Amino acid sequence: MRGIAFIGGEGPCPELCRSLLVPPVPRGPCFFPCPAGPPAPVLVVAADSGLAAAEAAGLRPDWVVGDMDSLEDLSRLDAYPPERVLRYGVEKDYTDTELALRLLWEQGCNEVWLIGGGGGRLDHLLAIRSLFERDPCPSRWITAGEDVCRVVSPGQMRWSGPPGSLVSVFPLGAGPWEAESAGLRWPLAGLSWDRGFVGLSNVAEDGSFGLRARRGCFLVILPLPFPVQEL
Repeated sequence: MRGIAFIGGEGPCPELCRSLLVPPVPRGPCFFPCPAGPPAPVLVVAADSGLAAAEAAGLRPDWVVGDMDSLEDLSRLDAYPPERVLRYGVEKDYTDTELALRLLWEQGCNEVWLIGGGGGRLDHLLAIRSLFERDPCPSRWITAGEDVCRVVSPGQMRWSGPPGSLVSVFPLGAGPWEAESAGLRWPLAGLSWDRGFVGLSNVAEDGSFGLRARRGCFLVILPLPFPVQEL
């Protein structure tokens, strides 16, 4: 089951937000065989001011969580059953984003996406990035301009977007790492990955490419719009 957490910060346009609740239809070449399955249900949690972004997209979250210190209009909460609004004190051990993620995992979601969180303070951006080093962790993070995906071995993904799109790949976790790709200007096979190594600004020359993590975990950053075909 997929869970989506709307969080504060810059996020994609309302039209794209709505489309993310619809299971994608595979298109383009399949570089690596990808199993098909029935569409999974989607649960939506809004973290604090993420509620405004969710509602701007015409969505009604299943839960609202957080300390609500950045939600400008608290009257928005009145439209939700009290048991679906989980309010916390400002001085707490977890961020609003972490609270939203924990709730989705407690509800049985095995695939969790973040929407929003772009721009703003650098420490907030680094804190969200650090979530991808944890277990469990989000598998996707979509900001106003980027689509960030986690690929863990033996996982594989494929994308389709505008020709010449930039693709950046970062190793995650402790390693070792090994990956292979198809459709990128500079292939990933054979690279000696290590902490601090970055595959920055690779190019999907035809717009479509595939990536397989043979060992370890990777974080892949793509520009929007860039439809992820298999997660």
